[in-house]
Amino acid sequence: MKLEILNPLRWKKSVLFSLLVAFVIVWFSFIDVYSLRTRWELSQRKNELKQRTDELHVKSDVLKVKLESLESDPALLEKIAREQYGMRKPGETVYKIKTKK
Repeated sequence: MKLEILNPLRWKKSVLFSLLVAFVIVWFSFIDVYSLRTRWELSQRKNELKQRTDELHVKSDVLKVKLESLESDPALLEKIAREQYGMRKPGETVYKIKTKK
């Protein structure tokens, strides 16, 4: 009687099928390379990368607009050259004023 319990060949087909299904579920949920956990992590990473890509597209569009305004507006280009880089026209004298902090 005890040998029948230990021998899997004598078990009912429903028990064997249930064990097989349980093994497959455990295998694909935790053990397999593409387990549910790994797929969830990859999905999260994909969403983060999509969001970052969208942010970079917006930033790129803003920079394109700035570039177009620099190319089309010489007064803006001159203003940036004077203020940020300290450039001057020939014959001009530049005075820098320091403010107290």
